[in-house]
Amino acid sequence: MKVLVTGGTGFVGAHTVAAAARAGHDVRLLVRRPEQVDVSLAPLGVQVRDIVVGDALDEQAVTRALDGCESVVHAAGVFSFDTRRAAEMRQTNLRTTELVLRQAVAQGLDPVVHVSSTVALTRYGGTAALLPLGDIELPYTQSKIDSERVARTLAAAGAPVVSAYPGGVYGPDDPYRGDQDERLRWILLGRFPLWPSGGLHVVDVRDAAAVITATLQPGRGPRRYVVPGHHVDGALLYRTFAQLTGRRFPHLVLPGSVLGPATQLIDTLQRRLPQRWHYPADREGTEIIRRNTRFDVTAAGEEFGIQARPFADTIADTIRWLVRSGRVPARYAGRLDTA
Repeated sequence: MKVLVTGGTGFVGAHTVAAAARAGHDVRLLVRRPEQVDVSLAPLGVQVRDIVVGDALDEQAVTRALDGCESVVHAAGVFSFDTRRAAEMRQTNLRTTELVLRQAVAQGLDPVVHVSSTVALTRYGGTAALLPLGDIELPYTQSKIDSERVARTLAAAGAPVVSAYPGGVYGPDDPYRGDQDERLRWILLGRFPLWPSGGLHVVDVRDAAAVITATLQPGRGPRRYVVPGHHVDGALLYRTFAQLTGRRFPHLVLPGSVLGPATQLIDTLQRRLPQRWHYPADREGTEIIRRNTRFDVTAAGEEFGIQARPFADTIADTIRWLVRSGRVPARYAGRLDTA
């Protein structure tokens, strides 16, 4: 199948490109910076030469990129809990979703895959079979909720729109040093000693790519899949680091009602600093964890046979990559073999 991938140089996008290419699909990329393609894909052992240079915010660029394709995976967007990027997220995430999904549906592509997120479904009181939208009113989450509404409106009209919901995405080979892997780096360095009570749905980036690639089947209509993962709380996270490395990670798990004001203060202080300086303790992340939402991943398991890989394997591979990429000295991996 000829598949356009937007956001194909990002973390989930690059792994999805690799998985789709290995599955035999003919991949095209819509990218703003063609020089980033090899940087993102070379570590995954994949080359893509069918590249349309343009912005997913540009209607004409989207039209050119979709021409001749049979399917699309829309993974483009801005992911960050940094409030300094709030306006950028609101403008980019919704608008690109509107342009890509609506044009793809109008051109008859099948399936039209929307890479959403479980943050769009995160809410107090838990979720349900129909995956109701979440209740967090903060920049990134709201941008994903608004984007998900676009996908659901098209699906409700019968368009073959498929929503895939990764959770917090961990794993190796993150080309842009995203918030999730950056937070793990701070933990490994021993500089992230506080965690909110509650938990969040965490997935391996390779499992997310596998689910997204598995949805590339035409003629099945609108569908929704939560990517299989693990419900991770502070105890599991820090215990896994300790077991893998043989090091101690002193920490406190505090109620979200306590950490919420503290992270809000951090957000306020960081707005006064250059954007390159970011301590990954953000109010939005705290709000996600304190809701403690659990997700049913049955559909992906039953239809595709995809199960979440062990959480310890994901963390081990992430630590190895942090060392291999030079972002953490090898001594912080402790007894974990990083060779």
